[in-house]
Amino acid sequence: MYSSEESPLLEGDRLPHIPDDLDSVYSRFSKTQKNVVVFAVSFAGLLPMFVTGTFVPSIPQIAHDLDSTGAAVSLAVSLSVFANAIGGLVWAAYSSFYGRRPMYLWGMPILCIGSFGVAASTSLRWLLFWRFVQAFGCAGGVSVGAATIGDIYRVEQRGTAMGIFFGACLLGVALSPIAGGTAAYYWSWRSLQWSLGLWGFIEMGFIYLLLPETSHWHLGDIRELTTPFKFVWINPFSSIWLLRSPNIMAVTLANASAMVTEYVLLIPIAYTIGARYHISNEALIGACFLPSGLGNFIASPIAGRLSDIMIEKCTARRKGIRVPEDRLRAILVGGLFVPLSVCLSGLITTYIAGPSGLVLNLFCLFMNGIGVDFVLTPIGSYNVDVLQSRSAEVIAAVTAFRAIILAPVTAAVLPSIEMLGLVATNGIATMIAILGYGLIVLTIRYGDRMRAWVDVGYTAVDV
Repeated sequence: MYSSEESPLLEGDRLPHIPDDLDSVYSRFSKTQKNVVVFAVSFAGLLPMFVTGTFVPSIPQIAHDLDSTGAAVSLAVSLSVFANAIGGLVWAAYSSFYGRRPMYLWGMPILCIGSFGVAASTSLRWLLFWRFVQAFGCAGGVSVGAATIGDIYRVEQRGTAMGIFFGACLLGVALSPIAGGTAAYYWSWRSLQWSLGLWGFIEMGFIYLLLPETSHWHLGDIRELTTPFKFVWINPFSSIWLLRSPNIMAVTLANASAMVTEYVLLIPIAYTIGARYHISNEALIGACFLPSGLGNFIASPIAGRLSDIMIEKCTARRKGIRVPEDRLRAILVGGLFVPLSVCLSGLITTYIAGPSGLVLNLFCLFMNGIGVDFVLTPIGSYNVDVLQSRSAEVIAAVTAFRAIILAPVTAAVLPSIEMLGLVATNGIATMIAILGYGLIVLTIRYGDRMRAWVDVGYTAVDV
């Protein structure tokens, strides 16, 4: 017989040894040191978003400069998504062996070289090559950053720190198109790429000066720091195998379903909100991204803290028995904003004209930003909770799988609006979000049974 949904993460002989000095693992750094670490990795996590987001508004200018077409230059966007997925898996896999700090110090120079290469490109072929190098170099920002935070915060504190981290990263999704469009219009796309390379050098300095090694090397998680360097081949794609866990796969699909709604709202914004309310200025269209980013930034730390509170309250109610799925309960309220916002936006854009329709749409974008972060932040912390020893790898696997889902969505949004209409397209996104919400409910209710199906090396309860 299966145990109830309030079973601890691992029981009986399946429970790995919990070290006696577990408290010392998380007390190695002072509160100030931890804040500095969060700042450093958040700054590094913001960089990949700007590398991707600032490129899109520059596409017409790049196409003209390289005597190419917008469609051809747009291949660089898809290529960077692919490079981010592959690079994230590589940096995550090696961070589990060599540590977190070296991955940043190895990746940032590659980013800088790639950025300078993009800036100096004289043909589409070289642009695509250096764009891949650039995206690969910074691809570990999210996965390694989340793992770093998991290294230094206990379970009941992890969600708050993870919320700040994801809030900073997702803020880049909203700000980067504005920065890219402004820089391309008033400056040049080449100067923008030189600036990203300079940002990489500054970030490398931050990492070198401010980020200590956070991995639990003294507990045997990775090679000892005093061991002479020796290259070891690690299969980066082995991380994908973690997705065979029903729990991880369920929350990954829920994660992707929330991001689908954000893409459906933001990608065609010039052809939906812009066309409906007669906004043709690129800067003003870029400003329409701000409510979503503001929602991300505000909601992420709140969602993270709320997920910590859920862990604390439910653990106290069970008299000390901790269940990792309790963290996901923070999604149950805020997560409803995701399907609601995308559904309302389609209806408002179609049936409400004038300034009132524009204001209501901007509010929907803000509400979607809040809802998306109420989904992503607890899920990110949950993944680290249940797979602490492979935290970077599971985050990278989730990110790569999500990219596989979102890539066709990106290509299908505009054709869907043209064929089916805005209301129908947003309605499909609404149903996808509701299905994702249902997966969260099922994971909360049956998480223990799902873990019993496949054991991927879940972490001990108190780690």
